[in-house]
Amino acid sequence: MKLLLAPDKFKGSLSAPAVAEALQSGWRSVLPETQFTFAPIADGGEGFCEALAKTLDGEWIHAASVDALGRSVECCYVWVANTQTAILEMSEASGLWRLQPSERDPRRANTFGTGLLMRHAAERGAKRILLGLGGSATTDGGIGMASALGFRFLSATGESLDAVPESLPSIRSIDGAQAIPLPQITAACDVANPLLGPRGTAAVFAPQKGASQDDVAFLEAALSGLAELSLQTSGRDFHNTPGAGAAGGIGFGLLAFCRATMEPGFELVANAAGLAAKVAGADLVLTGEGRLDSQTLEGKGPAGVAALARSHGKPVFAFAGSIEEHPVLLERFDAAIPIIDRPVSLEEAMRDAASFLERAAARTARLVFRPLNL
Repeated sequence: MKLLLAPDKFKGSLSAPAVAEALQSGWRSVLPETQFTFAPIADGGEGFCEALAKTLDGEWIHAASVDALGRSVECCYVWVANTQTAILEMSEASGLWRLQPSERDPRRANTFGTGLLMRHAAERGAKRILLGLGGSATTDGGIGMASALGFRFLSATGESLDAVPESLPSIRSIDGAQAIPLPQITAACDVANPLLGPRGTAAVFAPQKGASQDDVAFLEAALSGLAELSLQTSGRDFHNTPGAGAAGGIGFGLLAFCRATMEPGFELVANAAGLAAKVAGADLVLTGEGRLDSQTLEGKGPAGVAALARSHGKPVFAFAGSIEEHPVLLERFDAAIPIIDRPVSLEEAMRDAASFLERAAARTARLVFRPLNL
């Protein structure tokens, strides 16, 4: 039997590669003759780099950068030598996880650190940059990133302004004369929010990053001004593009300053990993994530894996810590398997997720396949 292991992460507990390894260990304990292929998946958020690093045999590159408040941090990204591709997560430098709740500062937090990582990759000779969006501490429209790449944001008197949100109302022109050459940039984005409006980045996401109602109103007006200035400067209007509001508006900045393209995170990972061909060559596909629920249907990895499996006529099983009784969701999988086999606290379930996964995989192999002599 040929088994494809294509799980997503169990958020806060196990990375996607660790989930795949646990499933393999449990399955192999019952059916040791099984041939395994690994294809850990991710969307554009946490785990994007790690999933592609394993699948594409990438190496981890260390680079100095700064967090969303400008403090020095050591960061990593993935380098795939044979294609000269750099794989980055914007949250690595500019993520909310780097700030204490008391440090969240929506008018100062910026994406300069993400730009430094992009610059490092470009100067290393990258022919393509894949950038996962998500988990940001910022609402700066990507001006911090652009500043690190050589763009200057100027006041009415020609003075260079700090590339932070509180400077946005004072920006009167954008100077790109010193911007560095960039390779092809593709952003992995799993939200369709525009930059502005009731579904925009300030209204929807900024409160999660410490923004008050006054901050939200300020950021909305400031980003509107940036969009108008960008249109006047370049003749291109991106503020309504789906995904422009991703990760505090860095989606807009990537489109406006870097001529980037956007792809759904799962599709980008699947294409980069050659997932369709791996599904076609498997007898059975195993996927999963920490919780299967209605959000799984909204571009999450397991739903994408299931669709690929069905298109190739392959059975697909999903493992999860918890499973919502959702009829459309459950129809996507040939089996949806909860991994918890005894009463436990959430803390214990997350701590021991690998053991629960191993036992669930072993039970599945034993109960479903041994009686059929497969």
